[in-house]
Amino acid sequence: MVELIVGRKGKGKTKVLLDKVNGAIKEVNGSIVYLDKSTKHMYELNNKVRLIDVSVYPIKNADEFVGFVCGIISQDHDLEQIYLDSFLTTAKLEGQDVTGTLDQLKAVGEKFGVNFIISMSLDKEDVPAAFQDSIITAL
Repeated sequence: MVELIVGRKGKGKTKVLLDKVNGAIKEVNGSIVYLDKSTKHMYELNNKVRLIDVSVYPIKNADEFVGFVCGIISQDHDLEQIYLDSFLTTAKLEGQDVTGTLDQLKAVGEKFGVNFIISMSLDKEDVPAAFQDSIITAL
């Protein structure tokens, strides 16, 4: 499943995402991974959440990003949730159509039982029609 938190830069998406991930710790039996473009929010995350700074890996495009995510899933059979902050930046999708990548993540999530919670710097109206129902928060 893919859930989206959308809104322009500076609207508070990261705070919503951090609150959601820290709240999920109590409900989830498996593990949680938080992907971000830096380690800036390391101390705001519960210590049971694994933070991965995507910027230190040589990811050149969205397909490589999806491969990276699949590698994370393959290493942790207890993985239940992946939180993606700054999605357009980490997935190398700034200024591009996100539909294909979101479709791939949705398919991977369904196959391996992983939920993706994604924060994206897009207005609600700019989210592809196929994913309008996936928006859980619009700022």
